[in-house]
Order: sequence, then structure tokens, then C-alpha cells
Amino acid sequence: MRAYDELVDFIAAGTNPESLIAFRPSDAVQSRVADLIEREKAGGLSVDERSELDHYLSVEHLMRLAKARARQRLTHAE
Repeated sequence: MRAYDELVDFIAAGTNPESLIAFRPSDAVQSRVADLIEREKAGGLSVDERSELDHYLSVEHLMRLAKARARQRLTHAE
């Protein structure tokens, strides 16, 4: 999808590729996502929590795309 490509290019170009690739979410965010996933598997998420999890998963997807694009930029710059 073109809109994703433009957003990913923006993120990849707007920061240092090495720092983008090295980025990791905080321990608190990782714990929250893990909790939401575990509770989802058990069938215990509220509508708001499901929305929160969807948001985290969307952001993770975009970051994976941005990191891949940053790796491409580093490879082509060498």
C-alpha cells in the first residue's frame, strides 16, 4: 500500500538508520503487550484493550517495515 510506503520512507529517512534499527520498546511496553496477548488468548480482553492491542500491533508492523527500509539504505550506502 502506497500510504504505508510513504510513512515508512519518512520514518527511515528522518532518523539515523543505525538508531532506528537498534530501537526497542521499553520494558513497560513489552510487558503490557505480552499481558494483552496472553489475556487475548484466554478470551479476556475488553473492547478498549483489544483496540489498544491492535494499535500496538500496527505500530510494531510499521517499525518492522521502517527497520527493513533502514537496513536497505545502509546496504545501498556502502
